[in-house]
Amino acid sequence: MAKQDGFVKLKGNLDDISFYRTKDGYMARKTVRLDPKRLERDPAFARTREAMGNFKKGASGGKLLRNALNKLLKKASDKRMSNRLFSKMIAVINADATNKRGLKNIIDGETELLKDFEFNLNAPITQSFTVKYDASIDRVTGALLVKIPSFITEEVVKAPFEATHYQVHIAGLELDFENGTYVSEFKDSEPFSLKATAVNAFDLAVNLPANSKHPLFLALGVTFWVEDLGELFPIKNGAYNALAMVQVSGV
Repeated sequence: MAKQDGFVKLKGNLDDISFYRTKDGYMARKTVRLDPKRLERDPAFARTREAMGNFKKGASGGKLLRNALNKLLKKASDKRMSNRLFSKMIAVINADATNKRGLKNIIDGETELLKDFEFNLNAPITQSFTVKYDASIDRVTGALLVKIPSFITEEVVKAPFEATHYQVHIAGLELDFENGTYVSEFKDSEPFSLKATAVNAFDLAVNLPANSKHPLFLALGVTFWVEDLGELFPIKNGAYNALAMVQVSGV
């Protein structure tokens, strides 16, 4: 290890030398390159291989969920959502109490850990839409349902100042993590005017394959709109749009 001296301090890599800053000043050291074959076979890197395997499973699982939910996700997500979802997927894998280290997976993990996951921390569903709804999944029939009681708009809906309307959405997902396939169904409420004080109770329901052998997910979202000349337009920044996983049924 060498200490940098001189007026110009370097950070980064140059050929086989890495330049970096520490509490003791700017340092330089030779970059050590790991032989890929050694990484694959050397017992000393067993824990590294396990971590890499979990990383791959967590990344592919998160991507599958995002693809299945994309219709709503593109309207309601924050910039770090993918990273947060990846971390949650790793937690799901680590909760696998069936398989040994290196063989753990999402299916045998605890997919229920994804319940209450907020896709947009800028507008959590618990703040944007505070109705005491009931969310349920019936694996036998494949029916996914959110029952929303009557409510007073101004008491439960937190809307951006330019919004004139809002809409409630649900998504039902069947995710086959082993084969990387999914089934997704969506249902939207009618647009409600923010000027309408009272809203009657209503249900939103979708159907997935009955007796599924894969994890099932139910998401609830709220989007906001602005009316202009009798036509509704989405509020583009999406900062107030909410989306959360409100029910999960693992296998």
